Amino acid sequence: MLPLSRSQLGLFFILLCPANIIGLWWAVGSPLVMDPNSICRKTKRLAGKQNELCQSEPEIVNEVAKGAKLGVRECQYQFRSRRWNCTSHNKYFGKILQQDIRETAFVYAITAAGVIHAVTQACSMGELLQCGCEVTRNWGPPSPLAIGPGADGSAWEWGGCGDDVEFGYEKSRQFMDAKRKKGKSDIRTLIDLHNNEAGRLAVKNYMRTECKCHGLSGSCTLRTCWKKMPHFREVGDRLLERFNGAFKVMGGNDGKTIIPVGHNIKPPDKQDLIYSAESPDFCQANRKTGSPGTRGRVCNSTALDVGGCDLLCCGRGQREETVVVEENCLCRFHWCCVVQCKKCNVKKELSVCL
Repeated sequence: MLPLSRSQLGLFFILLCPANIIGLWWAVGSPLVMDPNSICRKTKRLAGKQNELCQSEPEIVNEVAKGAKLGVRECQYQFRSRRWNCTSHNKYFGKILQQDIRETAFVYAITAAGVIHAVTQACSMGELLQCGCEVTRNWGPPSPLAIGPGADGSAWEWGGCGDDVEFGYEKSRQFMDAKRKKGKSDIRTLIDLHNNEAGRLAVKNYMRTECKCHGLSGSCTLRTCWKKMPHFREVGDRLLERFNGAFKVMGGNDGKTIIPVGHNIKPPDKQDLIYSAESPDFCQANRKTGSPGTRGRVCNSTALDVGGCDLLCCGRGQREETVVVEENCLCRFHWCCVVQCKKCNVKKELSVCL
């Protein structure tokens, strides 16, 4: 078995456990210490293919953990200016994941997206024996925009090392979609599985085409093209848009369907994020709801959007602070080819929520 770090073990534990447990271990740097076999033995919900992967493919487990960590970082970037900033403090985060709110929907989606992205990338980099570059498929010709300027009249072919997103998709599905029994009132399972899929599709459905020119003296008589995943920042941006337009839903009487709440609302599609409960306002610290509050947060006194002091400080006002930070200064270019800088202490004015 390949050893995993504490943070990877903690993240792995998240992916395989039910929602009322994963909040305890979602944070990076979890104190959980056990080997992969122990996780598999103690997590009784593992079954079938999940258990097989846990036991026989620890290198896949390692990439799953990297993907979850990638999702954590992107979540914290996308929510950096919001009242809830994707904090990973266990005492708050566990409560967030116990609720069917918008924020939980984003966490599940971005984590599932991180897993498909990390596993697929590992395949393309030759780091996994189970996969490699994508096998060339019988796609139609790429668009002229994808091929590049001067594409008219030049030959092209599918080749290179395309990303095997189908392999990454399958591994993400196996690890993220917990095997739960679906009852008539199991709206939580339906919501979590839907949001997991939305995250994966934010990667799979937005593959881009890259091409490389071949020919003497830059003649570009032949272009080789392949499919690559979108940059993960694009994935985060796309899921944040879905977060802003998330659908509130309720469970159908058959226990297998979700129904949008409200009149004349179209059903959410597979790429939409869904939730069933309203979020707290996150203004005050509240362990019961998982709100860390916004007291002490740095805000932008001139902005009118979500990072502005009026919204972030919830109308409580802000105080001005002067802090000293170390920055590069007096930079000079030395031939060839080094830029050397000195370190200077710079005073900055910050606005901090009361």
